[in-house]
Amino acid sequence: MTYLILILSAIIVNNIVLTRFLGICPFLGVSKNPKNALGMSGAIIFVVFFATLLSYILYRHVLVPLNIQYLHLIAFILIIASFVQFVEMFMKKYMTGLYQALGIFLPLITTNCVVLTVALDVVGYGSIPQIPGIETIMVNGTSMLNYGGMLLYALAVPVGYSLIFIVFSYIQVRLQSAKDMPKAFQGNAIALITAGIMAMIFAAFTGMI
Repeated sequence: MTYLILILSAIIVNNIVLTRFLGICPFLGVSKNPKNALGMSGAIIFVVFFATLLSYILYRHVLVPLNIQYLHLIAFILIIASFVQFVEMFMKKYMTGLYQALGIFLPLITTNCVVLTVALDVVGYGSIPQIPGIETIMVNGTSMLNYGGMLLYALAVPVGYSLIFIVFSYIQVRLQSAKDMPKAFQGNAIALITAGIMAMIFAAFTGMI
């Protein structure tokens, strides 16, 4: 049950884009087309999960034992960049249309703060919500999630991001087809207003966990 609460917290209650306002660049830039949003969501889930897993293992079993944990940022960014490069090469070869549609936003996953934030969260440098019953371990004086919690968190956060991403893309399609939209609200203006309304809706879940 505690792990279920962790999943619900990461996906709904503390959704990383609507409560922490991270990853806004691709959220606004790619969400105008649901197909592109689906492709970007898959890429983000893949990169976040595997980059977080490898970063956690590297930090816990290499950096801390060698007492060089101050290199964690450099190490994490290199890991993230490597996975993004792999995704970019895969899409370029096997999903050419989607690769061209995503454009610059695909390599920008490297600098997407969502990816680095999740990696930092699981090793104790971030702000994972305190959930009673979730087992943590102390490493170098820092409270970290155990392997089970880390795996669930690393998967739940990008799934929550992708959920909002895809829903927002369908809303964007409806907004673009609106014929009576005032000129001042067209484009990014109405998109930001819509995102703000979604954030207020999800704020209603605050305090549930």
